[in-house]
Parts: sequence; structure tokens; C-alpha cells
Amino acid sequence: MNIKSTAHRLITLLILLGVTSQVFSHPAADPVLSMLSFNQLEQRNNNDGSEIQWDVDAWLGKDLHKLWIKTEGNYRDGNRESSELELLYSHGVSPYWDIQAGWRGDFNNTDNRQWFALGLQGVAPYFFETELTLYLGQHGQTAARLDTEYEILLTQKWVLRSEFEANIYGRNDRATHTGSGLSNIEAGLNLRYEIRREFAPYIGVSYEQKIGNTAKYSRNIGQKTESVAWLIGLKFWF
Repeated sequence: MNIKSTAHRLITLLILLGVTSQVFSHPAADPVLSMLSFNQLEQRNNNDGSEIQWDVDAWLGKDLHKLWIKTEGNYRDGNRESSELELLYSHGVSPYWDIQAGWRGDFNNTDNRQWFALGLQGVAPYFFETELTLYLGQHGQTAARLDTEYEILLTQKWVLRSEFEANIYGRNDRATHTGSGLSNIEAGLNLRYEIRREFAPYIGVSYEQKIGNTAKYSRNIGQKTESVAWLIGLKFWF
């Protein structure tokens, strides 16, 4: 399967569907909007030291059709350990869900990887913000990621947020120290104070565990397979 041609055909189809629907809509009723959101900009501290981590989203488009840019990664000791960039086209399929398709690039200290991405993003029952994405790599690798968040409004200013992420891979990738099956999970809890809705500092704790062959690869190169980190950060958007 040619990943580039498959991605191109799917994205072209989604764009054609979007253009067709826009012909029958009035521009004033569906204006072009944009948003830049720093979901995480934080310092994490554990027994191995400290690191800076980011998770940033940006989108541009209309109600049902948007272009997204997503990036996340971390710096440790002044050096970038890993980073990820996604370029996606998003099409709304219901009041609460969007289909997203596009490209993902992984950039790290080992081998870089490129993927075709296809997923769902939206709000699951009981207001769980959820992303479920499938990936097809350039050399036949496959992967899946589940990312979910839940917020509890304690007061008009204080918000408690829990988050969970799991990554699954179709086969071993020794170059990136990634094992097949369930590779790693990460869970976190943070408490933020909304000075304004769009500007809020927070504190929290994060737990990460590597599983299966991924844990084995980490042990072989002298890395820990689980860690707990305390964090302080800032969430803001405009």
C-alpha cells in the first residue's frame, strides 16, 4: 500500500465533500475562525531531574471543516528528547465528533518516523474529551492511540482535570525502542486556577509506565520503565 497516495485520496475526498456543502451555506452564518491553544506548557520534576514539556494545538476553518496543527514533545537538559507534529484535515460528522485525517511526523534522538493518521476527536458520553487515532507508517508499521481527558469544575475558578493516554503498536521497532502491543500508558491529574478562562496556571502529578517489549528495550539501555513526576505549568489559548 502506498501511504502517500492513500492519504492524498482520502484527504481529497474529504475536501470535496466540504466544498460541496459550503456551496449551499451562507458565509455570514459560518465564518472562518481560528484558535491557538497551549494545552500544556509545563516543567516536570522527578528523580531523574527536570524537563520541559509542551502540548499545543492550532486550528483554522469553519464549523464543519478545519485544518489542524498539533505538536507535543519535551526538552531535557537543554536538548530536545522527542517531538511530534501532526497536520490534519477535520470534518464534523455530528454535533460532538469530527473525523480527522492527515500526516504525523515523529522526531527524536533515534530514527524519525512518518505516519498517515485517521481518527475521531470529540466528546464521549459523560463529557470525556476523547481522541482515538489509527496510524499507518511508511514501512508498514501500524499504531493506535487513545487520549482522553475529564474536567470537574470545583468552583468558578478552580478546575480539576484528569487525563489518560495509551499507545499500541503493531510490531517491534528496535530503532525507536518501541515494542509491539500495548507500549505505554500515561495518566495525570492537575488542578488549575483560571485567572481568566483563557489563562490558567496549574500544578499536578503525572505517572508513566512502559509495557512489554518497550519496557524491555528501555531496561536494555539503562532507562526506567516507570516514573512519577510533579509538575507546574500554564494553560492558555487565544
